[in-house]
Amino acid sequence: MTAVQSESAETSRSLRFPPGFLWGAATAAYQIEGAAAEDGRTPSIWDTFSHTPGRVLNGDTGDIAADHYHRYRDDVALMSDLNLGAYRFSVSWSRVQPTGRGPAVQRGLDFYRKLTDELMERGITPLVTLYHWDLPQELEDSGGWTVRDTAERFADYAEIVAGALGDRVPFWTTLNEPWCSAYLGYGSGVHAPGRTDPESALKAAHHLNLAHGRAIGALRSALPATAQTSITLNLHQIRPLSESAADLDAARRIDAVGNRVFLGPLFDGEYPADLMADTSHVVDWNALVKDGDLAEISRPIDLLGVNYYTPTLVSDGRVRQDGVEVPRNDGHGGGDHSPWPGSEHVAFHLPPGETTAMRWAVDASGLYDLLMRLTREHPDLALMVTENGAAYDDYVSPEGTVNDPQRIAYVHSHLSAVHRAIGDGADVRGYFLWSLMDNFEWAYGYSKRFGTVYVDFATQRRIPKRSAQWYAGVARDNVLQDLPEEDGKS
Repeated sequence: MTAVQSESAETSRSLRFPPGFLWGAATAAYQIEGAAAEDGRTPSIWDTFSHTPGRVLNGDTGDIAADHYHRYRDDVALMSDLNLGAYRFSVSWSRVQPTGRGPAVQRGLDFYRKLTDELMERGITPLVTLYHWDLPQELEDSGGWTVRDTAERFADYAEIVAGALGDRVPFWTTLNEPWCSAYLGYGSGVHAPGRTDPESALKAAHHLNLAHGRAIGALRSALPATAQTSITLNLHQIRPLSESAADLDAARRIDAVGNRVFLGPLFDGEYPADLMADTSHVVDWNALVKDGDLAEISRPIDLLGVNYYTPTLVSDGRVRQDGVEVPRNDGHGGGDHSPWPGSEHVAFHLPPGETTAMRWAVDASGLYDLLMRLTREHPDLALMVTENGAAYDDYVSPEGTVNDPQRIAYVHSHLSAVHRAIGDGADVRGYFLWSLMDNFEWAYGYSKRFGTVYVDFATQRRIPKRSAQWYAGVARDNVLQDLPEEDGKS
Protein backbone atom coordinates (compact mmCIF):
# COMPACT_ATOMS: atom_id res chain seq x y z
CA MET A 1 0.00 0.00 0.00
CA THR A 2 1.39 3.40 -0.95
CA ALA A 3 1.54 6.35 1.45
CA VAL A 4 -1.33 8.01 -0.42
CA GLN A 5 -3.44 4.86 -0.21
CA SER A 6 -2.65 4.54 3.50
CA GLU A 7 -3.74 8.14 4.14
CA SER A 8 -6.93 7.56 2.17
CA ALA A 9 -7.70 4.41 4.11
CA GLU A 10 -7.14 6.20 7.43
CA THR A 11 -9.46 9.02 6.31
CA SER A 12 -12.21 6.55 5.47
CA ARG A 13 -11.88 4.92 8.90
CA SER A 14 -11.99 8.10 10.97
CA LEU A 15 -13.68 11.41 10.14
CA ARG A 16 -12.94 14.03 12.78
CA PHE A 17 -15.32 16.98 13.14
CA PRO A 18 -14.27 20.54 14.02
CA PRO A 19 -13.65 21.43 17.67
CA GLY A 20 -16.82 22.62 19.36
CA PHE A 21 -19.11 20.83 16.91
CA LEU A 22 -22.48 20.33 18.62
CA TRP A 23 -23.77 16.76 18.84
CA GLY A 24 -27.40 16.59 19.82
CA ALA A 25 -30.86 15.17 19.37
CA ALA A 26 -34.18 16.89 18.77
CA THR A 27 -37.82 16.54 19.82
CA ALA A 28 -41.04 18.56 19.64
CA ALA A 29 -43.46 19.42 22.43
CA TYR A 30 -46.69 17.87 21.14
CA GLN A 31 -44.88 14.73 20.04
CA ILE A 32 -43.43 13.83 23.45
CA GLU A 33 -44.76 15.91 26.32
CA GLY A 34 -48.26 14.58 26.98
CA ALA A 35 -49.97 16.29 29.95
CA ALA A 36 -52.25 17.83 27.36
CA ALA A 37 -54.67 19.40 29.85
CA GLU A 38 -52.41 19.95 32.87
CA ASP A 39 -51.22 23.15 34.54
CA GLY A 40 -53.30 25.46 32.43
CA ARG A 41 -52.49 24.10 28.98
CA THR A 42 -55.34 24.44 26.48
CA PRO A 43 -55.86 22.71 23.11
CA SER A 44 -53.59 23.46 20.19
CA ILE A 45 -54.55 22.78 16.60
CA TRP A 46 -52.90 19.37 16.92
CA ASP A 47 -55.07 18.46 19.92
CA THR A 48 -58.15 19.33 17.87
CA PHE A 49 -56.87 17.62 14.73
CA SER A 50 -55.84 14.38 16.46
CA HIS A 51 -59.17 14.14 18.26
CA THR A 52 -61.06 14.48 14.97
CA PRO A 53 -62.04 11.00 13.72
CA GLY A 54 -60.16 9.90 10.62
CA ARG A 55 -57.38 12.46 10.84
CA VAL A 56 -54.69 10.37 12.57
CA LEU A 57 -53.89 6.70 12.04
CA ASN A 58 -55.57 4.45 14.62
CA GLY A 59 -57.15 7.48 16.27
CA ASP A 60 -53.89 8.18 18.12
CA THR A 61 -53.44 11.48 19.96
CA GLY A 62 -50.67 13.28 21.81
CA ASP A 63 -52.59 13.33 25.09
CA ILE A 64 -49.94 11.19 26.79
CA ALA A 65 -47.33 10.69 24.05
CA ALA A 66 -43.99 9.82 25.72
CA ASP A 67 -45.06 11.49 29.01
CA HIS A 68 -41.95 13.66 28.89
CA TYR A 69 -43.72 16.35 30.96
CA HIS A 70 -43.54 14.07 33.98
CA ARG A 71 -40.38 12.16 33.06
CA TYR A 72 -38.11 14.94 31.87
CA ARG A 73 -35.52 14.43 34.61
CA ASP A 74 -35.07 10.78 33.65
CA ASP A 75 -34.98 11.74 29.99
CA VAL A 76 -32.27 14.34 30.58
CA ALA A 77 -30.27 11.76 32.56
CA LEU A 78 -30.60 9.46 29.56
CA MET A 79 -29.32 12.24 27.27
CA SER A 80 -26.30 12.60 29.55
CA ASP A 81 -25.68 8.85 29.42
CA LEU A 82 -25.71 9.11 25.63
CA ASN A 83 -23.07 11.87 25.68
CA LEU A 84 -25.33 14.43 24.04
CA GLY A 85 -23.79 17.87 24.08
CA ALA A 86 -27.00 19.63 23.09
CA TYR A 87 -30.75 19.12 23.09
CA ARG A 88 -33.17 20.85 20.75
CA PHE A 89 -36.73 21.04 22.11
CA SER A 90 -39.79 23.10 21.33
CA VAL A 91 -42.03 25.10 23.62
CA SER A 92 -45.77 24.45 23.59
CA TRP A 93 -47.34 27.85 22.87
CA SER A 94 -50.67 26.89 24.47
CA ARG A 95 -48.88 25.66 27.60
CA VAL A 96 -47.29 29.07 28.03
CA GLN A 97 -50.01 31.34 26.64
CA PRO A 98 -53.22 29.27 26.47
CA THR A 99 -55.25 31.58 24.21
CA GLY A 100 -52.27 32.85 22.24
CA ARG A 101 -52.84 36.25 23.80
CA GLY A 102 -52.26 37.96 27.10
CA PRO A 103 -50.11 37.05 30.09
CA ALA A 104 -48.20 33.82 30.45
CA VAL A 105 -49.14 30.90 32.65
CA GLN A 106 -46.20 30.65 35.01
CA ARG A 107 -46.74 26.92 35.60
CA GLY A 108 -46.16 26.38 31.90
CA LEU A 109 -43.03 28.49 31.85
CA ASP A 110 -41.85 26.71 35.00
CA PHE A 111 -41.74 23.41 33.17
CA TYR A 112 -39.33 24.83 30.59
CA ARG A 113 -37.31 26.57 33.31
CA LYS A 114 -36.90 23.27 35.13
CA LEU A 115 -36.09 21.39 31.93
CA THR A 116 -33.48 23.96 30.97
CA ASP A 117 -31.92 23.92 34.43
CA GLU A 118 -31.76 20.13 34.37
CA LEU A 119 -30.01 20.23 30.99
CA MET A 120 -27.49 22.80 32.17
CA GLU A 121 -26.71 20.81 35.32
CA ARG A 122 -25.82 17.88 33.06
CA GLY A 123 -23.67 20.04 30.79
CA ILE A 124 -26.14 19.81 27.88
CA THR A 125 -26.66 22.96 25.81
CA PRO A 126 -30.37 23.81 25.38
CA LEU A 127 -31.71 24.97 21.99
CA VAL A 128 -35.24 26.37 22.08
CA THR A 129 -37.63 26.21 19.14
CA LEU A 130 -40.56 28.54 19.72
CA TYR A 131 -42.96 26.96 17.24
CA HIS A 132 -43.17 23.35 16.11
CA TRP A 133 -46.66 23.39 14.58
CA ASP A 134 -48.85 23.57 17.72
CA LEU A 135 -50.76 26.84 17.28
CA PRO A 136 -53.21 27.61 20.11
CA GLN A 137 -56.67 26.61 18.87
CA GLU A 138 -58.14 29.99 19.78
CA LEU A 139 -55.79 31.67 17.31
CA GLU A 140 -56.80 29.21 14.59
CA ASP A 141 -60.43 30.02 15.34
CA SER A 142 -59.56 33.66 14.60
CA GLY A 143 -57.98 32.78 11.24
CA GLY A 144 -54.74 31.05 12.17
CA TRP A 145 -51.76 31.63 9.94
CA THR A 146 -53.95 33.00 7.16
CA VAL A 147 -54.27 36.32 9.02
CA ARG A 148 -51.58 38.89 9.89
CA ASP A 149 -52.61 39.17 13.52
CA THR A 150 -51.15 35.72 14.24
CA ALA A 151 -47.70 37.06 13.37
CA GLU A 152 -48.18 39.83 15.93
CA ARG A 153 -49.27 37.34 18.56
CA PHE A 154 -46.22 35.19 17.84
CA ALA A 155 -43.88 38.10 18.47
CA ASP A 156 -45.53 38.69 21.85
CA TYR A 157 -45.16 35.01 22.70
CA ALA A 158 -41.48 35.04 21.67
CA GLU A 159 -40.84 37.95 24.02
CA ILE A 160 -42.51 36.06 26.89
CA VAL A 161 -40.40 32.93 26.44
CA ALA A 162 -37.21 34.94 25.94
CA GLY A 163 -37.91 36.80 29.16
CA ALA A 164 -38.24 33.52 31.05
CA LEU A 165 -35.33 31.57 29.52
CA GLY A 166 -33.08 34.15 27.91
CA ASP A 167 -30.55 34.11 30.74
CA ARG A 168 -29.77 30.43 30.20
CA VAL A 169 -30.57 29.43 26.58
CA PRO A 170 -27.88 30.41 24.03
CA PHE A 171 -29.66 29.26 20.82
CA TRP A 172 -33.15 30.33 19.70
CA THR A 173 -35.15 29.13 16.69
CA THR A 174 -38.34 30.92 15.71
CA LEU A 175 -40.12 28.38 13.49
CA ASN A 176 -39.62 24.74 12.62
CA GLU A 177 -40.41 23.84 9.01
CA PRO A 178 -42.88 26.58 8.04
CA TRP A 179 -43.32 24.69 4.75
CA CYS A 180 -45.19 21.99 6.67
CA SER A 181 -47.23 24.47 8.69
CA ALA A 182 -48.33 26.34 5.57
CA TYR A 183 -48.67 23.69 2.90
CA LEU A 184 -49.56 20.53 4.82
CA GLY A 185 -51.74 22.43 7.28
CA TYR A 186 -53.58 24.72 4.85
CA GLY A 187 -52.95 23.15 1.42
CA SER A 188 -53.13 19.36 1.49
CA GLY A 189 -54.83 19.27 4.90
CA VAL A 190 -52.92 16.22 6.14
CA HIS A 191 -51.59 18.22 9.08
CA ALA A 192 -53.40 20.46 11.53
CA PRO A 193 -55.51 22.49 11.10
CA GLY A 194 -56.54 20.37 8.10
CA ARG A 195 -57.53 23.06 5.60
CA THR A 196 -57.32 22.46 1.86
CA ASP A 197 -57.11 25.84 0.14
CA PRO A 198 -54.12 26.88 -2.01
CA GLU A 199 -54.65 30.59 -1.38
CA SER A 200 -54.72 30.00 2.37
CA ALA A 201 -51.49 28.01 2.10
CA LEU A 202 -49.65 30.90 0.45
CA LYS A 203 -51.09 33.42 2.88
CA ALA A 204 -49.91 31.18 5.71
CA ALA A 205 -46.42 30.98 4.19
CA HIS A 206 -46.14 34.77 4.11
CA HIS A 207 -47.52 35.26 7.61
CA LEU A 208 -45.16 32.60 8.96
CA ASN A 209 -42.27 34.48 7.32
CA LEU A 210 -43.57 37.70 8.88
CA ALA A 211 -43.94 36.00 12.27
CA HIS A 212 -40.32 34.92 12.07
CA GLY A 213 -39.13 38.44 11.33
CA ARG A 214 -41.16 40.03 14.09
CA ALA A 215 -40.09 37.35 16.54
CA ILE A 216 -36.43 38.02 15.70
CA GLY A 217 -37.03 41.64 16.60
CA ALA A 218 -38.67 40.64 19.87
CA LEU A 219 -35.88 38.18 20.69
CA ARG A 220 -33.16 40.72 19.99
CA SER A 221 -34.80 43.18 22.37
CA ALA A 222 -35.05 40.59 25.17
CA LEU A 223 -31.97 38.36 24.80
CA PRO A 224 -28.32 38.92 25.66
CA ALA A 225 -26.15 40.01 22.76
CA THR A 226 -24.42 36.63 22.82
CA ALA A 227 -27.62 34.69 22.04
CA GLN A 228 -27.87 33.24 18.54
CA THR A 229 -31.09 33.31 16.55
CA SER A 230 -32.23 31.12 13.70
CA ILE A 231 -35.07 29.59 11.73
CA THR A 232 -35.24 25.93 10.72
CA LEU A 233 -36.32 25.06 7.17
CA ASN A 234 -36.99 21.66 5.64
CA LEU A 235 -35.42 22.62 2.34
CA HIS A 236 -36.03 20.27 -0.58
CA GLN A 237 -33.09 18.94 -2.57
CA ILE A 238 -34.95 18.81 -5.88
CA ARG A 239 -33.93 16.76 -8.87
CA PRO A 240 -35.68 16.56 -12.24
CA LEU A 241 -36.62 13.13 -13.54
CA SER A 242 -34.99 14.00 -16.86
CA GLU A 243 -33.20 16.90 -18.48
CA SER A 244 -36.23 17.75 -20.60
CA ALA A 245 -37.36 21.37 -20.55
CA ALA A 246 -40.66 20.34 -18.97
CA ASP A 247 -39.02 18.42 -16.12
CA LEU A 248 -36.47 21.15 -15.50
CA ASP A 249 -39.32 23.63 -15.23
CA ALA A 250 -41.12 21.32 -12.81
CA ALA A 251 -38.01 21.33 -10.61
CA ARG A 252 -37.79 25.12 -10.85
CA ARG A 253 -41.42 25.48 -9.78
CA ILE A 254 -41.04 23.22 -6.75
CA ASP A 255 -37.83 24.99 -5.78
CA ALA A 256 -39.71 28.29 -5.89
CA VAL A 257 -42.73 27.28 -3.84
CA GLY A 258 -40.83 24.88 -1.56
CA ASN A 259 -37.50 26.63 -0.94
CA ARG A 260 -37.19 30.12 -2.33
CA VAL A 261 -40.54 31.24 -0.89
CA PHE A 262 -38.63 31.23 2.42
CA LEU A 263 -35.01 31.80 1.37
CA GLY A 264 -35.86 34.77 -0.86
CA PRO A 265 -37.47 37.02 1.75
CA LEU A 266 -35.13 35.81 4.51
CA PHE A 267 -31.85 36.56 2.76
CA ASP A 268 -32.67 38.71 -0.28
CA GLY A 269 -35.56 40.74 1.11
CA GLU A 270 -37.90 39.77 -1.71
CA TYR A 271 -40.11 37.00 -3.02
CA PRO A 272 -38.81 35.41 -6.23
CA ALA A 273 -40.40 36.84 -9.37
CA ASP A 274 -41.00 33.38 -10.84
CA LEU A 275 -42.80 32.23 -7.67
CA MET A 276 -45.15 35.20 -7.86
CA ALA A 277 -45.74 34.58 -11.57
CA ASP A 278 -46.42 30.88 -11.01
CA THR A 279 -48.95 31.62 -8.26
CA SER A 280 -50.47 34.91 -9.39
CA HIS A 281 -53.74 33.09 -10.17
CA VAL A 282 -53.80 31.72 -6.61
CA VAL A 283 -53.05 34.75 -4.46
CA ASP A 284 -52.73 38.53 -4.90
CA TRP A 285 -49.16 39.12 -3.75
CA ASN A 286 -49.51 42.91 -3.93
CA ALA A 287 -52.37 42.80 -1.45
CA LEU A 288 -50.73 40.15 0.73
CA VAL A 289 -47.30 41.72 1.21
CA LYS A 290 -47.54 45.08 2.98
CA ASP A 291 -44.98 47.87 3.11
CA GLY A 292 -42.28 47.01 5.60
CA ASP A 293 -42.99 43.25 5.65
CA LEU A 294 -39.89 42.25 3.71
CA ALA A 295 -37.61 44.44 5.79
CA GLU A 296 -38.89 42.70 8.91
CA ILE A 297 -38.61 39.20 7.44
CA SER A 298 -35.02 39.81 6.35
CA ARG A 299 -33.74 40.83 9.79
CA PRO A 300 -30.27 39.26 10.20
CA ILE A 301 -30.06 35.84 11.85
CA ASP A 302 -27.03 34.02 13.20
CA LEU A 303 -27.74 30.51 11.96
CA LEU A 304 -29.92 28.63 9.51
CA GLY A 305 -31.28 25.29 10.69
CA VAL A 306 -31.51 22.65 7.95
CA ASN A 307 -33.78 19.61 8.21
CA TYR A 308 -33.13 16.88 5.64
CA TYR A 309 -34.40 13.34 5.21
CA THR A 310 -34.62 12.48 1.51
CA PRO A 311 -34.26 14.07 -1.94
CA THR A 312 -37.22 15.15 -4.06
CA LEU A 313 -37.55 13.75 -7.61
CA VAL A 314 -40.04 15.52 -9.89
CA SER A 315 -41.35 15.64 -13.43
CA ASP A 316 -44.01 17.51 -15.35
CA GLY A 317 -47.10 15.35 -14.85
CA ARG A 318 -48.80 16.85 -17.88
CA VAL A 319 -46.48 15.06 -20.32
CA ARG A 320 -45.69 11.44 -21.01
CA GLN A 321 -42.34 9.85 -20.32
CA ASP A 322 -41.17 7.05 -22.62
CA GLY A 323 -44.72 6.53 -23.83
CA VAL A 324 -46.04 5.89 -20.29
CA GLU A 325 -48.31 8.28 -18.44
CA VAL A 326 -46.42 9.71 -15.46
CA PRO A 327 -48.18 8.87 -12.20
CA ARG A 328 -49.10 11.84 -10.07
CA ASN A 329 -48.95 12.13 -6.33
CA ASP A 330 -49.01 15.02 -3.88
CA GLY A 331 -45.33 15.23 -2.98
CA HIS A 332 -45.31 13.58 0.46
CA GLY A 333 -48.60 15.19 1.46
CA GLY A 334 -50.44 11.86 1.59
CA GLY A 335 -53.87 13.32 0.84
CA ASP A 336 -56.13 14.15 -2.07
CA HIS A 337 -55.11 17.79 -2.24
CA SER A 338 -51.74 19.12 -3.39
CA PRO A 339 -49.45 20.95 -0.96
CA TRP A 340 -47.85 22.76 -3.90
CA PRO A 341 -49.92 25.86 -4.82
CA GLY A 342 -49.54 26.77 -8.47
CA SER A 343 -47.67 23.54 -9.23
CA GLU A 344 -50.40 20.94 -8.83
CA HIS A 345 -49.44 19.40 -12.17
CA VAL A 346 -45.96 18.42 -10.99
CA ALA A 347 -45.50 14.68 -10.40
CA PHE A 348 -43.32 13.28 -7.63
CA HIS A 349 -41.40 10.03 -7.93
CA LEU A 350 -39.73 7.60 -5.56
CA PRO A 351 -36.02 7.42 -6.40
CA PRO A 352 -34.62 3.92 -6.87
CA GLY A 353 -32.86 2.10 -4.07
CA GLU A 354 -33.29 1.60 -0.35
CA THR A 355 -36.15 3.27 1.51
CA THR A 356 -37.08 3.83 5.14
CA ALA A 357 -40.33 2.84 6.84
CA MET A 358 -41.74 6.15 5.58
CA ARG A 359 -41.00 5.01 2.02
CA TRP A 360 -38.45 7.81 1.76
CA ALA A 361 -35.36 7.15 -0.33
CA VAL A 362 -32.07 6.88 1.53
CA ASP A 363 -29.68 9.24 -0.26
CA ALA A 364 -27.12 11.19 1.76
CA SER A 365 -25.82 12.96 -1.35
CA GLY A 366 -28.91 15.13 -1.16
CA LEU A 367 -27.79 16.52 2.19
CA TYR A 368 -24.33 17.29 0.85
CA ASP A 369 -25.79 18.99 -2.23
CA LEU A 370 -28.18 21.04 -0.10
CA LEU A 371 -25.47 22.24 2.29
CA MET A 372 -23.22 23.18 -0.61
CA ARG A 373 -26.00 25.06 -2.40
CA LEU A 374 -26.60 27.16 0.69
CA THR A 375 -22.86 27.75 1.03
CA ARG A 376 -22.56 28.89 -2.60
CA GLU A 377 -25.57 31.18 -2.42
CA HIS A 378 -24.81 32.56 1.06
CA PRO A 379 -21.07 32.09 1.71
CA ASP A 380 -21.10 33.69 5.17
CA LEU A 381 -24.12 31.73 6.44
CA ALA A 382 -23.59 29.47 9.44
CA LEU A 383 -25.56 26.23 9.24
CA MET A 384 -26.84 23.62 11.67
CA VAL A 385 -28.34 20.27 10.67
CA THR A 386 -31.26 20.49 13.08
CA GLU A 387 -33.03 17.30 12.00
CA ASN A 388 -31.87 14.17 10.22
CA GLY A 389 -32.83 10.58 10.84
CA ALA A 390 -35.00 7.69 9.73
CA ALA A 391 -37.97 5.59 10.77
CA TYR A 392 -37.64 1.80 10.72
CA ASP A 393 -39.80 -1.05 11.99
CA ASP A 394 -38.00 -1.43 15.31
CA TYR A 395 -38.91 -4.10 17.82
CA VAL A 396 -37.66 -5.36 21.17
CA SER A 397 -35.85 -8.70 20.96
CA PRO A 398 -36.50 -11.53 23.43
CA GLU A 399 -33.31 -10.39 25.15
CA GLY A 400 -34.80 -6.92 25.67
CA THR A 401 -32.63 -5.09 23.15
CA VAL A 402 -33.43 -3.10 20.01
CA ASN A 403 -31.04 -3.71 17.15
CA ASP A 404 -31.34 -1.14 14.36
CA PRO A 405 -28.39 -1.45 11.95
CA GLN A 406 -30.32 0.30 9.16
CA ARG A 407 -30.61 3.47 11.25
CA ILE A 408 -26.92 3.34 12.11
CA ALA A 409 -26.05 3.02 8.42
CA TYR A 410 -28.44 5.86 7.52
CA VAL A 411 -26.98 8.25 10.10
CA HIS A 412 -23.42 7.23 9.26
CA SER A 413 -23.88 8.03 5.57
CA HIS A 414 -25.45 11.39 6.33
CA LEU A 415 -22.76 12.34 8.83
CA SER A 416 -20.19 11.44 6.18
CA ALA A 417 -22.01 13.86 3.85
CA VAL A 418 -21.91 16.59 6.52
CA HIS A 419 -18.19 16.02 7.07
CA ARG A 420 -17.56 16.22 3.33
CA ALA A 421 -19.53 19.47 3.10
CA ILE A 422 -17.50 20.97 5.96
CA GLY A 423 -14.32 19.98 4.15
CA ASP A 424 -15.61 21.72 1.03
CA GLY A 425 -16.30 24.98 2.84
CA ALA A 426 -19.73 24.69 4.46
CA ASP A 427 -19.87 26.29 7.91
CA VAL A 428 -21.85 23.50 9.62
CA ARG A 429 -21.72 23.85 13.40
CA GLY A 430 -23.79 20.97 14.68
CA TYR A 431 -25.92 17.91 13.98
CA PHE A 432 -29.16 16.95 15.71
CA LEU A 433 -30.50 13.45 15.32
CA TRP A 434 -34.25 13.12 14.82
CA SER A 435 -35.32 11.96 17.18
CA LEU A 436 -34.16 11.39 20.72
CA MET A 437 -37.03 8.99 21.35
CA ASP A 438 -39.97 7.37 19.59
CA ASN A 439 -42.92 9.72 19.65
CA PHE A 440 -46.28 10.77 18.22
CA GLU A 441 -45.45 10.99 14.53
CA TRP A 442 -48.21 13.41 13.54
CA ALA A 443 -50.79 11.89 11.15
CA TYR A 444 -49.00 8.52 11.42
CA GLY A 445 -49.71 8.37 15.15
CA TYR A 446 -47.45 5.89 16.93
CA SER A 447 -46.92 3.67 13.88
CA LYS A 448 -43.56 5.18 12.83
CA ARG A 449 -40.51 5.06 15.08
CA PHE A 450 -37.82 7.68 14.44
CA GLY A 451 -36.24 7.52 17.89
CA THR A 452 -32.79 6.39 18.81
CA VAL A 453 -34.42 5.45 22.11
CA TYR A 454 -37.29 2.95 21.96
CA VAL A 455 -40.42 3.88 23.89
CA ASP A 456 -42.89 1.23 25.01
CA PHE A 457 -45.92 3.51 25.03
CA ALA A 458 -47.97 1.15 27.22
CA THR A 459 -45.44 1.28 30.06
CA GLN A 460 -43.36 4.35 29.06
CA ARG A 461 -40.22 2.26 29.44
CA ARG A 462 -37.23 3.71 27.56
CA ILE A 463 -34.79 1.33 25.85
CA PRO A 464 -31.77 2.85 24.09
CA LYS A 465 -31.47 1.22 20.68
CA ARG A 466 -28.10 0.09 19.40
CA SER A 467 -28.03 3.28 17.31
CA ALA A 468 -28.15 5.29 20.55
CA GLN A 469 -25.08 3.49 21.85
CA TRP A 470 -23.30 3.97 18.53
CA TYR A 471 -24.20 7.67 18.33
CA ALA A 472 -23.04 8.15 21.92
CA GLY A 473 -19.58 7.07 20.81
CA VAL A 474 -19.58 9.52 17.92
CA ALA A 475 -20.65 12.36 20.22
CA ARG A 476 -18.07 11.42 22.85
CA ASP A 477 -15.14 11.29 20.45
CA ASN A 478 -16.24 13.95 17.91
CA VAL A 479 -15.22 11.35 15.34
CA LEU A 480 -17.15 9.25 12.85
CA GLN A 481 -15.60 5.81 12.56
CA ASP A 482 -16.19 3.40 9.70
CA LEU A 483 -19.17 1.12 10.21
CA PRO A 484 -18.60 -2.45 11.27
CA GLU A 485 -19.38 -4.67 8.30
CA GLU A 486 -22.64 -5.92 9.80
CA ASP A 487 -23.94 -2.34 10.19
CA GLY A 488 -23.05 -1.42 6.65
CA LYS A 489 -25.60 -3.92 5.36
CA SER A 490 -29.28 -3.16 5.12
